[in-house]
Amino acid sequence: MSQITNTILMIRPVAFRMNEETAVNNYFQEDINLRKGEINTKAQAEFDAFVVKLRGVGVNVIVENDDPTLDTPDSIFPNNWVSFHKSGMVGMYPMFAENRRRERREEIFIRLEKEGFLVEGFMDYTMAEEEGYFLEGTGSLLLDRVHNKVYCAISPRADEELVIEFCEDFECDPVLFTANQDYKGQRLPIYHTNVMMALAENFAVICLDSIDDKHEKKHVIKHLKETKKEIITITEEQMHHFAGNMLQVQGKDAKYMVMSEAARSSLKPDQVKAIQKHCKILSSDLTTIETCGGGSARCMMAEVFLPKKMAVVV
Repeated sequence: MSQITNTILMIRPVAFRMNEETAVNNYFQEDINLRKGEINTKAQAEFDAFVVKLRGVGVNVIVENDDPTLDTPDSIFPNNWVSFHKSGMVGMYPMFAENRRRERREEIFIRLEKEGFLVEGFMDYTMAEEEGYFLEGTGSLLLDRVHNKVYCAISPRADEELVIEFCEDFECDPVLFTANQDYKGQRLPIYHTNVMMALAENFAVICLDSIDDKHEKKHVIKHLKETKKEIITITEEQMHHFAGNMLQVQGKDAKYMVMSEAARSSLKPDQVKAIQKHCKILSSDLTTIETCGGGSARCMMAEVFLPKKMAVVV
């Protein structure tokens, strides 16, 4: 079992904008003074440049176009509604925003099968939406696939009972905590775990300052140390530049920690050195996507761990 993959699914946007339905509890989102079409054009340019960089180092990027008839402003962040596992199982998740539920499309699975991947079955948690419970994929769930642990910051988009159910289904242990951020003079829950924490093979980038409860903080540190991961801490200010929203991927000849240019620029030399001890850094300008979408590089990449189909010998 590997923690990282060389295959990434990405969705090219056609209706990207600041999603009014997610802004109620995503405090990273900001509106910018451009028409919707201009915002989408800028987002497409950032998306395309990002894909070129990933493919340039040998990452297998499967790009699927969004469906323009669905009006899905956040489709660029597929990791929230789907996850792909080595067993061949696909996780499908209940989404907080109603307009994000339209992102779940069968065409995605057909495309992956055409690319030679095997889909054995589905773990479908989407019925929880009807009761007002949510769990937004690997935005909420940070999977330690090697040690069978799941790190999750409980929030309006990560229901504790659903996390436990996921862990039972996928036979892993939950590491639960609450992560908060300063917003307009209040401490409010961070909407997704993956904006305050990134889990790589041999290290973790984490904003420990966001975990206000000292016992929960010790609990998280204990689990990271048990799995011999070097802990690289970031500040809340760096987190707001998306320094927690990173993903380690396998390139052709090296491993890369992938992040936005804003995240890369916010890191101090010692933090850069700590990451580069383990892998190279790949960054790309995602300013429009980050500002309007409230998500960054990691959110744009759905890791594909599905097994490949066996070749038929004639």
